[in-house]
Amino acid sequence: MTSAKPTRPDTGAILYDLPSPYLPHLAFGLLHLPRFIAKARKHLAGELPPSYQRNFTKGFDGFLCLHLGVDPQAVITAIRESKNEEDLTARLRALFPKNVDAAKWNRKVVQMGMSEMGREALDATKKKMAIENREDLCSFADLIEYDEERIE
Repeated sequence: MTSAKPTRPDTGAILYDLPSPYLPHLAFGLLHLPRFIAKARKHLAGELPPSYQRNFTKGFDGFLCLHLGVDPQAVITAIRESKNEEDLTARLRALFPKNVDAAKWNRKVVQMGMSEMGREALDATKKKMAIENREDLCSFADLIEYDEERIE
């Protein structure tokens, strides 16, 4: 069963039970990885709403996989085939490079939307969400946090 609340006109259905993009994976230290795993599980169960499907394996998911040099579908397969969390970690450990360079990735996540081109995209998204006055929301991870009501 999905935890989506009613659709909002600015972003669509919202899942409030997904992990924050700022939450690191315990075994790898990678921000957003727990969120990608949770979204993949919802996708595999047929519970990922269209508002999340449009960026599933793209956006942060895709950038994370690009950083790791892995195909997003390989990660989804590992999730589908794993028996438990320990098995999933072992499968991901075999799939991911030996050095996941968590510090480099984590810095990228928290700064996505802060380059000149990124700020333009961030401002356009904030306008679409009718929150263009929110100067405290300075990255795309912040917008996710706001949208899923972890930031007021």
